[in-house]
Amino acid sequence: MTETDESTRDGRASRTAVGAVGGLLATLVMTVFRLPTAKSLPPTAEFLGRWVGGAPDDYPVSSLALHFGYGVVAGVLFALGCERRIERSDRPETAGLVAGAAYGAALSVVGERVVLRHLVGQRLAADESAVFHAGHLMYGLTLGVWAGSRD
Repeated sequence: MTETDESTRDGRASRTAVGAVGGLLATLVMTVFRLPTAKSLPPTAEFLGRWVGGAPDDYPVSSLALHFGYGVVAGVLFALGCERRIERSDRPETAGLVAGAAYGAALSVVGERVVLRHLVGQRLAADESAVFHAGHLMYGLTLGVWAGSRD
C-alpha cells in the first residue's frame, strides 16, 4: 500500500467519523426542535407500523432508533460527498452552512415526496409540512456547520 492510498483511506475514515457524529448531533437538534410542535413520534413510527405491523405508537424506541440511524447515515453521506469541498474553502463554516442548508432541503423534499407519500402512505397537512421542512433545514444547518468547523 502506498502512502497516498493510506492517506486517502485515513481521510475517508476521518470524513466518515465527522459525518456520523455530525449526523447524530444534527438529528438530535432536529428532534428537539420538533418535539414541542409535534403531537406524534417521528414518521419512522408510521413507517414501522405500516411495514412491520401494528400501530405507530407500538414503536416509540424503535422509531427513534431508526430516525437517528437515518440521520447518522445521511450525515456520513454528506461528509463523504461534501467534506473535501468544505475543507478547501477559505470559509469552511460558511461553506458547510450553505451546503448543509441545501442538503437538508433536499432530504426534506425526498422525505416528504418519496418516503412519506410512497413508503408510508401519508400526506402532511400544510402546517405539518412546514414543520417537517423546518426540522430538516435545522438538520442540514447543524450538520453543515459541524462539518465546516471540524477543519
